[in-house]
Amino acid sequence: MPLYKKINLTPTAQVLIWQITESFEDLFDEVILKDISLIRVNNMKALSHQKGFLSIRKLLQEIGYTDADLFYDETGKPNLLDGKMISITHSFEFSAIIVSDQIAGIDLEMQREKIITIADKFMDTEFEFLPKEKNQDFIQKSTVIWGVKEAVFKIENQPGISFKDHISVFPFEMNEGKTNALLTFSSQIKEFTIQFEVVENYIWVVAFEK
Repeated sequence: MPLYKKINLTPTAQVLIWQITESFEDLFDEVILKDISLIRVNNMKALSHQKGFLSIRKLLQEIGYTDADLFYDETGKPNLLDGKMISITHSFEFSAIIVSDQIAGIDLEMQREKIITIADKFMDTEFEFLPKEKNQDFIQKSTVIWGVKEAVFKIENQPGISFKDHISVFPFEMNEGKTNALLTFSSQIKEFTIQFEVVENYIWVVAFEK
């Protein structure tokens, strides 16, 4: 399938989303990979991971980049050769990237009931503004919160950061599509602006470091 959606969040920040409907072979034929990327994709055991990896390269091509423009630092964080910020994510049938002049992180999550059973592991103060009943609203908001914490962690990427203890998400309503988050870790206190949107049964979340 072609590009699913392109969102200009700011004059210098773009989110691109791909719906993965192609076969591995079709995606593979449409991208050119560096040797290291070819080895990496061939060593992936899950077909979904292989297709997610290739669809990210399709998204790069949509805005004039290739796999050769992307590299990973010693922590595994993606970077672009031209110095622009990039963050990548994929979940089941969707993948997404953000390319920005600002420091940003992106996450994409499917809404699933499973999040109810793990809520205690990654949320603390957020329970104060969540519905008391474990209904669809609870699932949706919890998915946003998980996505926020993933996006913030992608920016900071430091060992020892706990989603539950160190990253807090401010109260929000789904129709607002935005909130804020706070990272308190070691001697650091950082605030992030958050934007999110529902895409079919998925939610994408972007964090910008203030």
